Amino acid sequence: MSSVLLKNIGTIVSGDINTPILEGNAIFAEGGTIQKVGDESELSASSADVTIDCSGTTVTPGLFDSHCHVVLGDYTPRQKQTGFLESEVHGGVTTFISAGEVHLAGRPKDPAGTKALAIVAAKSFANFRPGGGKVIGGSVILEKGLTKADFEEMAREGVRTVGEIGLGSIKNPEDAVPMVQWAKECGMTVMMHAGGTSIPGSSTVTAEMVIRTAPDIVSHINGGPTAVALDEVKQLITGTDFALEMVHCGNPKIMVEAANLCVENNALHRVIIGNDAPSGTGVIPLGVLRVIAHLASLSAIKPEEALCMATGNTARVHKLDRGRIAEGLEADLVIMDAPMGSVGGDALAAIKAGDVPAVSMVLVDGEIVVAKSRNTPPPVRPPEVR
Repeated sequence: MSSVLLKNIGTIVSGDINTPILEGNAIFAEGGTIQKVGDESELSASSADVTIDCSGTTVTPGLFDSHCHVVLGDYTPRQKQTGFLESEVHGGVTTFISAGEVHLAGRPKDPAGTKALAIVAAKSFANFRPGGGKVIGGSVILEKGLTKADFEEMAREGVRTVGEIGLGSIKNPEDAVPMVQWAKECGMTVMMHAGGTSIPGSSTVTAEMVIRTAPDIVSHINGGPTAVALDEVKQLITGTDFALEMVHCGNPKIMVEAANLCVENNALHRVIIGNDAPSGTGVIPLGVLRVIAHLASLSAIKPEEALCMATGNTARVHKLDRGRIAEGLEADLVIMDAPMGSVGGDALAAIKAGDVPAVSMVLVDGEIVVAKSRNTPPPVRPPEVR
């Protein structure tokens, strides 16, 4: 892997919700990891193979889609579209988290088939990067008959996540709790559906059911697509320490109300952002950016905080060495600016105004994978590569 210097940065968004903005105007990465962040004069990076002049714009960690219903490859049978993951990379997303390969035609629901699907999806995406993006695939859907030994085997073979509980035959807390415990003992991160029925075969899940099951993540607290009542949202925010996911394919009104409740209750470190697509709502390449703009323009959340929710917060919940701009972490980075015509003077001001920012460039492991986004409007100040 080559080395790269990003210089003349106007703002560095850290990905750390506790310190969203970093001092400095340069980032040096080598061998796929961030080596130094600070002032260009202090980096000693004259030997960089590639130098990117960021033209005074904003650099953030690569965004996460915390809720993506992948299957295998870059194809969705839900909407019969190819290239949807690669298209989302053009929206700044560099990491996708599978919430379950539930849309596979003829999806097996017996223990052996369920386990096999999770393992093959995990292994397949470990070897396949659509558009350069990293996919944490193979999110097991809980089905009746799975044993502790099955979870141990899946964990050994690379399965990291339990897909949102409620999409399989395991629906009630009484049935789910033992499996949740086995999964956590194996180091898996557990997601659980919250809200109304999403697809045939799924079920309505209340806040009380989520609390009794005790997952790591409340999937789409603002609905996927139908939300629980606001008093249940408040119960999940104030009565638990679960991660709270907000998604594009949900209820926008509840999203704003939940966001303000999170501000009031000092729970911003628990908020993560996803698409919950492909779904009946469709394929949304800019969905994560739209949620960021929605939160920053309509709630008390600041733009830099919303960006940290879509990066470092999600990385922490899923135990991944990326999502923050810090020494030693994976060099997944996005250069962004205000889009042409925006009232905002830079990316953060544009987001605050409700505009989707312009993605100027995307890097994965320090390598440029998008030199010019085909999905966002063009930036006011494009970067220059030397």
